[in-house]
Amino acid sequence: MKDIVRQIFVTLTILATIVVNVLANALPINGQNTGAISDRFQVYFVPAGYVFSIWGVIYIGLIALATFQALPSQRENPRMRSTGWWITLGGLANIAWIFLWHYEQFPLTLIAMMVLLGTLIITYLRLGIGRSTVSKAETWTVHVPISIYLGWITVATIANVTSLLNYLNWDGFGIAAEVWMWLILAAVFVIATLMNFSRRDIAYTGVILWALAGISVKHADVPAVAIPTWITFGLVALTLVLAFILPTRTSSKQTVQ
Repeated sequence: MKDIVRQIFVTLTILATIVVNVLANALPINGQNTGAISDRFQVYFVPAGYVFSIWGVIYIGLIALATFQALPSQRENPRMRSTGWWITLGGLANIAWIFLWHYEQFPLTLIAMMVLLGTLIITYLRLGIGRSTVSKAETWTVHVPISIYLGWITVATIANVTSLLNYLNWDGFGIAAEVWMWLILAAVFVIATLMNFSRRDIAYTGVILWALAGISVKHADVPAVAIPTWITFGLVALTLVLAFILPTRTSSKQTVQ
């Protein structure tokens, strides 16, 4: 019975997450569009509007995940058992973020975002993505969707922090915004490189590259931002290729049933 309850909660939470995200702009919630609110902040770590179309991919992935984990055959799947409630908590954090953002409770949005990021990291690690071999069905309906979701929330968390600092009128210790952007890009490079060599996760890195390209496009008129961002894009792509070429300590993945 506990497994059935978990499956129901995961399914309902995922559906609620998608509905709230769609209604956020369709209504819109509090009369404000999610992207329009974001555009108020004068920050560089925000991609062009078309980049946010990735939410469509995330929604499809989450629906696939909800469907797979709800199957009777997956009721006792240990990986679904160990991640189901974390996925549920992440969905609730996502919903909370939408309402907090639309009602301009910006400091609280960062808390919700950090909870969402944390649940995705825990889910990612417990699934053993990039470290364990599962069925193709589980790979495409669970591993890939979580990788894409985590990749995007990694980007969104950084964007949330920069937007909040702008909202609080932080002066950056007098350091130019472009210089801070370079430091952020360096951090993104480090994170992506660590993921590339430890997980070889094309889906995760693909999202990072998608976001970096979008940032470069949005700020094409600011060479001090666009050029370093394209350079970071190239370096991240290079480390992904190298991760598959260079030998690693782990010669084979762990196969799980």
